[in-house]
Order: sequence, then C-alpha cells, then structure tokens
Amino acid sequence: MTIPYGRQSIDDSDVNAVSEILRSDWLTQGPTVTAFERALADYCGAGYAVSVVNATAALHIAALALGLEPGNRLWTSPNTFLASANCGRYCGADVDFVDIDPRTYCMSADRLEEKLIAARKVNALPTVVVTVAFAGQSAEADRIYDLSRKYGFAIIDDASHALGAVYKGNRVGSGHFADITVLSFHPVKILTTGEGGMALTNDAKLFQRLAHFRNHGMTRDAEALEEKDASPWYYEQHGLGFNYRLTDIQAALGLSQFKKLEGFLARRRELAERYDKLLAGNKIVRPWQDPAGLSAYHLYPIKVPDPSIRKAVFIGLRQAGIGVQVHYIPVCNQPYYRDLGARPDAFPEAQAYYNSAISLPMFPGLTNPEQDRVVQVLLDLVSREMH
Repeated sequence: MTIPYGRQSIDDSDVNAVSEILRSDWLTQGPTVTAFERALADYCGAGYAVSVVNATAALHIAALALGLEPGNRLWTSPNTFLASANCGRYCGADVDFVDIDPRTYCMSADRLEEKLIAARKVNALPTVVVTVAFAGQSAEADRIYDLSRKYGFAIIDDASHALGAVYKGNRVGSGHFADITVLSFHPVKILTTGEGGMALTNDAKLFQRLAHFRNHGMTRDAEALEEKDASPWYYEQHGLGFNYRLTDIQAALGLSQFKKLEGFLARRRELAERYDKLLAGNKIVRPWQDPAGLSAYHLYPIKVPDPSIRKAVFIGLRQAGIGVQVHYIPVCNQPYYRDLGARPDAFPEAQAYYNSAISLPMFPGLTNPEQDRVVQVLLDLVSREMH
C-alpha cells in the first residue's frame, strides 16, 4: 500500500538505542527490561509491571494470575481481536461475550449489567471480565468496576490500543478500575518494541504471580525458596510457567520510543481532529468520543452510510493504494466460538458496527496531504456507490 493503515515510527535514536544493547553484556532479560517496566508503570500510575513477548502472552498470564481455571467463565467484548477471548480458553474456562455500546464500540455497561442479573439467577457469573479499550478509548470503566464489586468478578482491561489514554482523570493502566491492565507494543500500536506486551497491576501478590508465570514458574528469591539453606546457584520451580520474557534488545527500543510517546499521542489526536473536520457534513459516521475520556487513537474507525457498499468502498480504497482495514470481525462469529455455542445474533450492536466499519490510516507518520487524499478517495467512492 502507498499509505498503510498503520506503521511504526522508527528514527536514528531508536536504532542507536538497540545498537548499544547489541554491544553490551545483556541481550535477553536484564536491566533494560527492568528500566522499561518501571518507566511504563510510573507513566501509567501503576505499582508493578511485568513485560512479556506480546500482549497475547500478557492476557494469558493475567488470566492465570487471577486464578481462571476449567469450570470458570470469562466474558469479553465481541468487538476485539481473538486474543481477548482466547486467553480464557488457554486456561480451560468457558468464554462468552457482552454486546457493545453503539457509540464507543466498547463493552456496554448496560448490557453487562443485564447479563450479570440473568447469570446470577442460574449461578453462572463470570470469574473474569476482559474489557477492551477499543481504538484507544476506554469502556465505561467506572460503571464496570462498580459491577465487579457487586457481582464478584475480576477485571482485565485489554488496553492494547490505549497506552496514553485517560478516563475520568486516570491514565489507562493506573489500575483505578481494573485488577490487571494489558498493553501491546506491536509495530502499529502507540509505541513499539517490535513485538511485546506488558501487564500492569497494583497488587503485589498478582505481580508475583505474573512474574512467576512469565518465567517457567521458577524463582531464585531466597524468601520464596523451600530450601532455606540453598546454594548460590539454586532455583526452584513452584508451578507450571512459560518462557514469555521480553529481551533487553526489545526493551531498549521500547525505552527509546517511550521518550517520544507524548509526541506520538499528540500527532494521533491531531490527525483524528483533522479527520473529524474533513469528514464533517456527510453521512459517514465518525468515531464518537466520550467526553469523560481522552483517546489514544490507535485506530480511526468510520462507518459507511450503507452496509451494502462497505465491500466496494474497501476494495476501492485498497486499489487506490490506501491500506484500510476492518477492526474487527466479531469474535463470536468465528467458527471456533460458534462450535463452542456462541450465537452471533445475540450481539446485534457488534454485528451492526462490523457490517459498516472501515479503519482509516492512523499513525504519527501520516502526512496531512496523505490524509487529505485518503478522505477524498473515500468520499468519492461513497458518493459513487450511493448513487
């Protein structure tokens, strides 16, 4: 594509930061990983951070740390990437979905409350609810948190799109409305480590469990060892874990990117404001922003005026070299989840959004003339297809 839908922003400072590590004594998990974790935890306002190889791994260890197991239930939004649901299946839990708010395209607090009332009557409440900060905007986190206290479920906030977002005065990741928050550092996200993810929490016990699952279930911590008079080389495995560790090479890139985070966010918000103005006055539905929050604008999803023209508009944009995408096919539509009993027609708002949605290019390196071209081609295609 001449203009991709998303792209990393890498400069010489990033290359130099990685080169320094390649010439150092540490390549795998070392002091740069610790520094990156501390920087992100401090920025978000969280007590602890555990970095991992990607956000999918972060969701997995978050679910494990919260004790999710066979016989439990995990609920999430159908409008998300597969990993938000799959983390429940990795733990052997049943997975179900909660329909979305037609304005934010995030999980609806109203639909969640209705589903919880019905589930309590049949003793089928969830153990974990995974909220999703879709496109960079938080769900109604305060209302969902209040429901978690009333109905006894834990919250994982899948904020893979939302580093730098704010909701009701709290940075996403602060843990104000979630037990664990997950971030992604994939190349098209707000900042990148190539591949990578992070789990943030304010709970010391959850932090220990997250670190345990990241690193084979093993420990060298003298206070945690069963063998109290251990030799200096000694370690113990206390459970089944995984090798999900981030490397110092990746963390060096992340730390370098972090120095530019506010600039990345400012440019994304500027581009979103330009899209809003350029698309005003026609029937294209622009993304609505909750005045209680501030989006990180990982995506700029529009809805075309008529679902019947979406495919033609999408293909036309691609043929013009504009790398649009659709986020997302509802997870409940996937054959795997249908085979497990998911009913796509039970989530009408998610289906209505999906049937009309197109994500326009959104990344800091997108120039104003490129954005103007995206909008002009889009408007021409919509006008042609509507007539």
